[in-house]
Amino acid sequence: MSGNRAANVVGLGLIGGSIALALTERGWSVSGYDENPARLDQAMAMGVITAPELNPDAAITFVATPVLAVVDQVKRSLAETTGLVTDVGGVKAAVVAAIDDPRFVGGHPMAGSELDGLDGADGSMFAGAVWVLTPSSSTADSTFSAVAAVVAELGADVVALPADRHDLTVAVISHVPHLTAATLMGLASDRAEEHASLLRLAAGGFRDMTRIASGQPTIWLDICAHNRSAILSALDGLIEGLQGMRAVVDNDDRDELHRLLSNARDARANLPARGTHPGELCEVRIPIPDRPGAAAEVFTLAAELGVNIASFEVVHSVEGNRGVAVLLVDALKVEMYRGGLLARGYRPAVQRLS
Repeated sequence: MSGNRAANVVGLGLIGGSIALALTERGWSVSGYDENPARLDQAMAMGVITAPELNPDAAITFVATPVLAVVDQVKRSLAETTGLVTDVGGVKAAVVAAIDDPRFVGGHPMAGSELDGLDGADGSMFAGAVWVLTPSSSTADSTFSAVAAVVAELGADVVALPADRHDLTVAVISHVPHLTAATLMGLASDRAEEHASLLRLAAGGFRDMTRIASGQPTIWLDICAHNRSAILSALDGLIEGLQGMRAVVDNDDRDELHRLLSNARDARANLPARGTHPGELCEVRIPIPDRPGAAAEVFTLAAELGVNIASFEVVHSVEGNRGVAVLLVDALKVEMYRGGLLARGYRPAVQRLS
């Protein structure tokens, strides 16, 4: 983006406001737009943005509107600006399918808050969070690399996934958990009418499991509509699992119950931990082949193999105008990652950090 530190944010709710604030705190000049004039005035008064309009010369525009409005606002942003465009919607396949422009890459920061609107905006919200990018066949490598660099500047870990795989994954890890928490909270509330003390007894485990039910309900209407198929599939799996658990409890099958609980405990313990130490990292330098989508493929492969990319940059190659991706990855998984790259025609060079 050649030193251009101007950005636009379209939609100044919780996520859009947090992106604008994070960019402002890092020295970007941020313009913003929101269909609600009062929210736009609030953003100006809070110093979240410096201009209540789209800057046509901005290096990047973030579209942070409700899901139903994303496609139209992305198209508008592409038409009215010369820079790159990305969005932050929780459902990706429909958006990516509707946009065929090399300056666009879909995105989804896996971050949020129980607070709503600009009052909950937090410039540190994305520090250590996973930010998914969903490049399509039309996304230019330079677009993917530049947007990923901005996302990394906000402190997020970049993960690349195909849009349809993103939607299937978030249905399991985000959408269905929210619906489950809401259902469990409803069950407790209904039972509380019969047992007045029930909700007063709700302690740590129950509160932790139902915390996400306190999120803003409006956004989930669009998410459930746009990701209906994946959510229904995940709900079917959950219902089947609960029916199996019911049968185990009903039959007093202690061995099977112990096996199920132990497997769940082990799986929970093996969830990826955040943060790695410099001594545990290797530098991987990957010349980017001259073919569309090659840069994004480097990230997609890492996601498929469960390899965390601690940091990255793209530098110019001495072999010409092609870029070289320089990544820091977990030393324990670097050989697996190297093998995957070789199998796909890349020529990675690996060096352990001392």
